[in-house]
Amino acid sequence: MANKKEKQQTMNTPLEQLSYAQQQRLAYIDFKLYFTGSVTRAEIVQHFKLGVSAATRDINLYKEHAPKNMAYDNKEKKYFLTNSFTPLFKHDAKRTLVKLAHQISDGFDAIGSGEGCVEFPVEQPSQLNVPDINVIAKLTQAMVNGKAVSVIYTSLTSGSSARELVPHTIVDNGLRWHVRAYDRKTNSFRDFVLTRLAKVTVINNEPEVNEIKLQDEQWNTIMPLEIVPHPKNVEYPTAIKMDYGMENGMLKLNVRAAMAGYLLRRWNVDCSDSASLSGPEYQLYLQNSQTLEMNQENGAENLAIAPGYQQH
Repeated sequence: MANKKEKQQTMNTPLEQLSYAQQQRLAYIDFKLYFTGSVTRAEIVQHFKLGVSAATRDINLYKEHAPKNMAYDNKEKKYFLTNSFTPLFKHDAKRTLVKLAHQISDGFDAIGSGEGCVEFPVEQPSQLNVPDINVIAKLTQAMVNGKAVSVIYTSLTSGSSARELVPHTIVDNGLRWHVRAYDRKTNSFRDFVLTRLAKVTVINNEPEVNEIKLQDEQWNTIMPLEIVPHPKNVEYPTAIKMDYGMENGMLKLNVRAAMAGYLLRRWNVDCSDSASLSGPEYQLYLQNSQTLEMNQENGAENLAIAPGYQQH
């Protein structure tokens, strides 16, 4: 009788008055629904090392606080988010993007740091803008479930227009976030800046074979980059070698062709044929710049932003 009374009290407790552990579990359910479109009892059991009955109580508790957020599918044995879903917690967009990049789906940032957490004195530079959390959620739902999305996209060259995209990866290029997707308007894989996306809706149809990630040639092509201290702008190259952990005076990287231009621009790597860029910002030089020429010919569109690179 005492246990039954205690459970009933928990059900009637306001969200902010639940224990931190209970809030963590509800935030996990909320996160899974919001960003993947579904959650299962088994996932809760596995993530928190709970018993099945405890996971069931958490699901019921979540439904008590958000009764219209999910519906159970007997065939798939999953709880799916509904069209009337409204997040139970406020998920931080920047933290969510970082968590998704590292395959983390706990949702803990939505309930604060908790008691005993240490705040470290570390700062990061700000990005241009923070994407809309609802845009992020719709894109991740589409990617996880193999769906397309309809969007309104505003570009620098053509303004706002309706498009259908098949997204496969959200990318941090060092300055802002974009999504790599197949664009049905141009019939090609492209990068779309997240902050320029609006009215994102998941389309309930399966992508064509030519629209999936495996067909994105520039994403799947790996480019070898040989980066060395700049031969003209750096007086003490040992410092640069230490900064970048170079071995035998060189940093060898294998990067996706679709990402190479972003990396080279972010690091201010001189990609000219004869190390001709001057200035203190150019401390690195791409020794094998011919690799850019080869991949430019194969359609790597973002190589144009590599400092000093000129297509021959």
